Amino acid sequence: MSAKKKITNFESQLEELETIVEQLEDGDLPLDEALKVFEQGVKLSRQCQQLLAEAEQKVTILMDGQEQPFEAQEEQE
Repeated sequence: MSAKKKITNFESQLEELETIVEQLEDGDLPLDEALKVFEQGVKLSRQCQQLLAEAEQKVTILMDGQEQPFEAQEEQE
């Protein structure tokens, strides 16, 4: 993946991150290439974390309109 290509889809980012992890675990990359790949992995990891945080925030906002989450209703019965 080129440094200029930006992946915005969570699933695509996670797939790319898994590929990077496999490459690093294989241990076949020269040190300088491994560092570049690692750096890209860190960036993808941060982007995934950001997307998950945004999704969690949306779910929280949507759930605020509910009386109580389903699990909490079951516990009260």
